[in-house]
Amino acid sequence: MRQARAGAPDAVRAAPRYPINSVDNALKLLLMFRERQVIRVSEASTTLSVGRSTAHRLLAMLEYHGFIQQDADTKAYRSGPALTEIGLAIVHAMDIRAQLRPYLEQLRDELGETVHLMVLQGMDALFLDSVESSRALRTSSRIGRTYPAHATSGGKALLAELAPERLDDLYPTGKLPPGTPRSVTTKADLERELRLVRRRGYGSNRGETEPDIAAVAVAIKSSLNRPAAAIAVSAPLSRLSEKQEAGVAKSIAAVVERLADTV
Repeated sequence: MRQARAGAPDAVRAAPRYPINSVDNALKLLLMFRERQVIRVSEASTTLSVGRSTAHRLLAMLEYHGFIQQDADTKAYRSGPALTEIGLAIVHAMDIRAQLRPYLEQLRDELGETVHLMVLQGMDALFLDSVESSRALRTSSRIGRTYPAHATSGGKALLAELAPERLDDLYPTGKLPPGTPRSVTTKADLERELRLVRRRGYGSNRGETEPDIAAVAVAIKSSLNRPAAAIAVSAPLSRLSEKQEAGVAKSIAAVVERLADTV
């Protein structure tokens, strides 16, 4: 018997002669995260055609190894740090950082501030690359770090591109992970802010992840018109006023327009 290869409908290969059901089910669970932000025990049980106790044991083992993590309030599972690390390694292998680095450097030279490349990772914004400003007082590299997406400029720019049902999956309780006192705390407030992001065409962050840092970001859409990443420019609050945000966003958008066909 032959089955379609995951992620490549037109390619087929022979199934293993001696499959291990528990391993097969665990891998199927991980593949479910390609289509869903969160998975509940009942959904895993139904999809795998196993009992709830079996599904729970499989999820618990994946959580133990860091592939997924459980939300304390909803008890649903979402992708964990191990998947983030694997995803980052794959991104590195694809050389997206090297591909986009010249654009980040160009923007850094034009604006004189630190520039970041970010992607959405569940409820977090993951920093893939950073090009630091040469100024003595500057924001530093954040490569490999994550912050709550709703509190970052790049996270907001990417969240604003998602369909409403995707936001519902990400924030099922309506409560948001804590940021700083300046960041929003409810999904309703976030939705209002995302409407502003869509209207302006950029996301902003004024002390919402770190008290003295401001940032502006624009989303990069892939050839499939999906949010692929975001480019953010960050600076000390004293050097990036609210009046300057639109001008910075315009410079980022000009770069994003030139590289849209490359991601």
